[in-house]
Amino acid sequence: MYRYYLWVVDLVHEIEHKLWFAFFHKARMPCHHNFENYLEACIEGAGIGADAKGYLFHTSRAGTTQLSDNPMAQQDVCRMIRRRAIEAGLRTKCGCHSFRATGITEYLRNGGKLEVAQQMANHESARTTGLYDRRNDQVSLDEVERILI
Repeated sequence: MYRYYLWVVDLVHEIEHKLWFAFFHKARMPCHHNFENYLEACIEGAGIGADAKGYLFHTSRAGTTQLSDNPMAQQDVCRMIRRRAIEAGLRTKCGCHSFRATGITEYLRNGGKLEVAQQMANHESARTTGLYDRRNDQVSLDEVERILI
């Protein structure tokens, strides 16, 4: 059983050949099969598989692409996400909560229930979970063109 302490997910472990994770020792969830594959590739690529209690995300040594032994701080992760978004050509500002909103929205768009999304997001109120639901944000160009100016 390997545990990788992350800046957000502080526990990843294997149960019956399936990876599970917990946010700050709260509710546990199985990893989506794609996430599991990405996580395993990240661990292998970073060469940290032998360090069962090590950090998953490390800072890099100044001016190099070599990883240090230091874990990424939250602000490092936010900067990395913004940098990667710009490199990907995204003009919209995004951060960690953008991923949360995307996950909740896609789950609900694919027939998921708000109550289950609430549990997955570890929200006390379904109203909080609803704030991350972006399904109604998509207005089609045809609808906008109905406005006669």
